[in-house]
Amino acid sequence: MAKRKEHDFIGELEIADDVYYGVQTFRAVENFDITHEKLSNFPHFIRALAQVKKAAALANYELGLLDEKIKNAICLACDKVAAGKYNDQFVVDMIQGGAGTSTNMNANEVIANVALEILGHKKGEYQYCHPNDHVNLSQSTNDAYPTALRVALFERLSELMGEMLVLRDSFSNKSKEFKDVLKMGRTQLQDAVPMTLGQEFRTFAVMLGEDIERVGEARSLVREINLGGTAIGTGINTHPDYPKVVEKKLQEVTGRPFITAGDLIEATQDTGAYVQISGVLKRVCTKLSKICNDLRLLSSGPRCGLNEINLPKMQPGSSIMPGKVNPVIPEVVNQVCYAVIGNDITVTLACEGGQLQLNVFEPVVAYSLFNSIAMLKRACRTLATKCVDGITANEEICKNFVYNSIGIVTAFNPYIGYENSASIAKEALESGKSVSEIAIKRKLLTQAQINDILRPDKMLNPHMTKEDTKKVKAAKK
Repeated sequence: MAKRKEHDFIGELEIADDVYYGVQTFRAVENFDITHEKLSNFPHFIRALAQVKKAAALANYELGLLDEKIKNAICLACDKVAAGKYNDQFVVDMIQGGAGTSTNMNANEVIANVALEILGHKKGEYQYCHPNDHVNLSQSTNDAYPTALRVALFERLSELMGEMLVLRDSFSNKSKEFKDVLKMGRTQLQDAVPMTLGQEFRTFAVMLGEDIERVGEARSLVREINLGGTAIGTGINTHPDYPKVVEKKLQEVTGRPFITAGDLIEATQDTGAYVQISGVLKRVCTKLSKICNDLRLLSSGPRCGLNEINLPKMQPGSSIMPGKVNPVIPEVVNQVCYAVIGNDITVTLACEGGQLQLNVFEPVVAYSLFNSIAMLKRACRTLATKCVDGITANEEICKNFVYNSIGIVTAFNPYIGYENSASIAKEALESGKSVSEIAIKRKLLTQAQINDILRPDKMLNPHMTKEDTKKVKAAKK
C-alpha cells in the first residue's frame, strides 16, 4: 500500500495514502482505544464540525485572512464532509484526552486533504492547504469543538422534540378513544375515586407536552457559542471583527440563530448549558419511566392482575411458560430511562471537573448527551408505534372495579358525613357487601339517591351546584 510521510512536532510517521486523516489523527487512534465508538458513529457531530469550519473559512476570507482559492476549496470540502461522504475518515474515539483536540484535528486534516484534491494536489501537500494554518485559522479546539457540540445538540434536541411529539399525540389519541371508559383511580395502589381511562391517558399526554417545552427551553441555551474566543476566550490570533463576522457566517451555514456569548472567557469555561440539558433529559426519563410503570401495572394479569388495558402482543414472553406475554416495550423504555439518568451523573461530574479557564472533559459530555438523546428518541418512537397505538381497553373490567369498590363511598361524604362513610367502608371491607347495599340497609340513603350520586358526570368532575347543596341538606335531614 502506498504511504506518505507526515510530521508533527513529536516526529514523523508514515500514513496510508488512501486515508484523508493525518498524523495527529493517527496518534489519537493509537492513544485512545476506549469505547470503540468513533466519530464516524456520530454523523450529526461530523456535520456540525464541517459547518463550523466552513463558517470560519468564510469569515477569514471576508476579513482578508484567507486566499479566495483556498477558501473555495475548504468550503467545498466542508460541504462534502457535512454531506457524509467522508464519515469513515473520522476514526478518533469519542472519549479522548486533550479537551477534544483529536476530534478537531481529525476534522482539520480530513477537510484539508479533501481540499487539496479539489485544488489538484496530493494528500499531505499541506503547503497548499494546511490543517492548522488554513482550516483551523482563527480557531482553537477550545472554541471550535464546543461550538460544533452546541450546533449538533441543537439539531438533536430538535429531533428529540419531534419524537416526543409523536408519543404525546399517541397518548392524546388514546385519551379520546377511552373518554367514556369508567374506571377506578388509585393512590398508594389503593382504590381512590372514579375517573375515566381517557383522563388517565390524557395525563400522560400532558406530562409529555410539558417536557417538550422544557427540552425547547434547554435547547435555547446552546444557541450561545464561544467561537472567536480561541484558547481561553481572549481571542488571541484573531481579527478584532472575527467573532461578529463568524457568528453571521455560522447562522448562514446552519440556518440556526446561534449568537456569540457576551463574555468569551466565561463562555469558554462554563458548561452549565450541558448540565441543564442533561437535567432536562433526566426529568423526561423520570416521568416517561413512571408512565411505563403505569402501563405495565394497568395491563398486569391477565387473570390475576388489574387487566384494565391490553398492550399489543409483541413476542412470546417465556422459554418455559407457554402463552406468557410480557410488556417488553415499556420494559425496554424503562431501561433506556435508567441509562439516560446514569448518563446525567457522568455529565454532572464532567462539568464539575473543569479547572480554571477550560473544562477538558467535554468529550465525555458530548458522548453521554448524544447517546442519551439518541436512545430517548428511539424509545419515544418505539413506545408510540409498538405499544401505545395498539392499546385496547377492557371496559367491563374497569367498570366492575368501580362499582365493586369501597372507594366510591367517598362520593357519599357530602350527604351522610365522613363518620358514616367510614363506618360503611369498614363494614363493606369486613363483610364483602357493597357500600350501596349497606347505606340503604342503614337507611342513610335511598337507591334513587345513590343512583343520582353515582352518576358518572358527578363522580368525574366538580359538580356541587346550588341544587346539589339542597340535595345534600335534604339527605342529611
